[in-house]
Amino acid sequence: MTFYSFAKSVVYGILKPWYRIEAVGVEHFPKEGGVLLCANHIHNFDPLVVGVMAPRPVHYMAKEEIFKVPVLGTIVRKCNAFPVKRGFGDREALRTGLKLLKEGHVFGLFPEGTRSTNGELGKGLSGAGFFALKSEALVVPCAVIGTYKRFQKLKVIYGKPIEMGEMRKAKASAEQVTELIMSEIHKLIKEHK
Repeated sequence: MTFYSFAKSVVYGILKPWYRIEAVGVEHFPKEGGVLLCANHIHNFDPLVVGVMAPRPVHYMAKEEIFKVPVLGTIVRKCNAFPVKRGFGDREALRTGLKLLKEGHVFGLFPEGTRSTNGELGKGLSGAGFFALKSEALVVPCAVIGTYKRFQKLKVIYGKPIEMGEMRKAKASAEQVTELIMSEIHKLIKEHK
């Protein structure tokens, strides 16, 4: 058993009953190949919840400060996270994300870039569109719906993959692709709220 699998089973065992987490649409999740998993961001636990409910291991970017914390940095790295310098165009982090997608991994992203303060879906940053256009990965929209209150239901909805072929042919911008991704997340929220 890998450290990731062990950590996932521990976190799942704690969070699933605590928040009564229900995963919907897992059947839409591609069984293989690169997947850009794009979710709304309402709580600090979103990466954990989206990751443990996903049927495949998920890699995330995390702010580089976390990796400098003794013990925590090692755990986060072993749980498939890699560092990103915030506030800069961190080329190394962009290359790492693209490499993961090209190698057929799942790369989780929160296009809003930060947590929503009011629970509403914010505007997506162009990074999601960049990764979608520059890789051959399928984009899976994901919605986290709930309040993170103890014993109240929390839902993780995985939508049908968005094929990017037409957007690439049309030479769409990263901003346009991000808008499309955000609109699909918005539809999932409206449909399942």
